[in-house]
Amino acid sequence: MKPYYQDSSVTLYCADYREVLPSLPRADAIVTDPPYGETSLAWDVWPAGWPGEMTALAPQLWCFGSMRMFWEHSADFADWKLAQDIVWEKHNGSSLHSDRFRRVHEFALHFYRGEWSSLHCRPPTVTVDDCGRGKIKRQGKPQHFGAIEREASYEYTGQRIMRSVIPVASCHGYAVNETQKPEGIIRPLLEYSIPPGGLVIDNFAGSGTVLAVARQLGMKAIGCEKRESQCAEIVKRLSQGDLFALPSA
Repeated sequence: MKPYYQDSSVTLYCADYREVLPSLPRADAIVTDPPYGETSLAWDVWPAGWPGEMTALAPQLWCFGSMRMFWEHSADFADWKLAQDIVWEKHNGSSLHSDRFRRVHEFALHFYRGEWSSLHCRPPTVTVDDCGRGKIKRQGKPQHFGAIEREASYEYTGQRIMRSVIPVASCHGYAVNETQKPEGIIRPLLEYSIPPGGLVIDNFAGSGTVLAVARQLGMKAIGCEKRESQCAEIVKRLSQGDLFALPSA
């Protein structure tokens, strides 16, 4: 299938991912935001079995979703091992129920296949000011972790591994997709799983945030998006630089 858009870093297909799946190359990771199947939007329908279809494409998968979504479709992730979960804390939220907590977060679950030691995993770091620089002596480890080798001290340089709860403002006011994810929550996932110059696949490209951030980080990206209106918005977004757009197939 001819790409809807292509440049030196990004390839975008205006199609259901299943139409191009056989021709997609193996990537370092999949980072995607699938339809949760929780709204009345016409496109918000969970594609049954899609996580299993991704196992041949990459050894790692980052998938956004709600706890309800992951609970209801847990069987679809049976071919993956769960590694960790990230919480995206929004600056606002939504709730249709007055008798429940106001929901201001979404999850990004990290799955993998094969040997963990063979994966590219590099936790992003952030600058903090909560303690002085220099050598810091560890206070020991909690007993329930068992026999885990740890150094007695480490050199603190003002950088710490990013925490698993990441506050990032949502895209209200400029979003072109109803569930658009901000670049600030996509960037650490790509930095974690994709080596410099590596390849990420987003089989539910939406507004193209994964593609745009991958390009910014010097990575390659392949996206699939069924809605041509969204593909046009992705092209508009990516065409802000010196890029080459192909006509629609």
